[in-house]
Amino acid sequence: MEKNRHLIALDLDGTLLTDNKVISNRTKQIVLKAKEAGHIVVIATGRPHRASIDYYHELGLDTPMVNFNGALIHHPTDKKWDALHSPLPNRTALKIIQTCYELKVKNIFAEIKDDMYLDRYDKELFDILHGTKEDQPIIIGSLKNELRDDPTSLLIHPREDHIQELRQKLDDEHASVIEHRNWGAPWNVIEIVRKGMNKAVGLKRIAHYYHIPQENVIAFGDEDNDLEMIEYAGVGVAMANGIDQLKGLAKHIAASNEEDGIGYFLEDYLKLNVKTL
Repeated sequence: MEKNRHLIALDLDGTLLTDNKVISNRTKQIVLKAKEAGHIVVIATGRPHRASIDYYHELGLDTPMVNFNGALIHHPTDKKWDALHSPLPNRTALKIIQTCYELKVKNIFAEIKDDMYLDRYDKELFDILHGTKEDQPIIIGSLKNELRDDPTSLLIHPREDHIQELRQKLDDEHASVIEHRNWGAPWNVIEIVRKGMNKAVGLKRIAHYYHIPQENVIAFGDEDNDLEMIEYAGVGVAMANGIDQLKGLAKHIAASNEEDGIGYFLEDYLKLNVKTL
């Protein structure tokens, strides 16, 4: 098996998860079958740990996980595994927060691993912050005063009319130290992590850990935060519902997240012979 063992990297939203944020039964059975056959399955997501760990357990994983688009690479069940946390320098974060205040953005959300900071209370934003448990405390108050450590990521909720202006400012003033991505409609949240952080960084590290060659890395994604990972993977797979730029880069295109795209692709590519479920 060693020679044919693959590392399978799964993005969550729009990829492994259906639009209802669940793993379909068929895809789940095929992913479990791939694990049984000796392949290594990992989650690589922009989400924080707290918002991905339930899916990790649902698939019975015991592998490292890539969170915050590579800003946190860690092993949820093996504390001895050498985690890599690459936060934004606090000084940079505070400059960006000041820029946001000047542009009067709707809100700013910061995370330090699983600690959450919200600039001001906003029910709408509360509802979209993935995996926020009711009992999970969020510190609410001016981030300029509250944020004292280096944040893993910043999420900015801009007004519709200044998204371009804000992204341009981020490029002009902070391009050398940050990466920024747009979540796209309907939220248009801008996510900021440290420069050089992306899912491929995590995937390379995990592939090296398991001695899996690049050509045996299969990665699935749908958005612009998957570009580096899909480009790095020997078998880069874009979902049918993915953005055109990613499809242009990918070596394969799978059916959509609503049509068991991951399941059907793995079944065929790895010749898993899963009975009709």
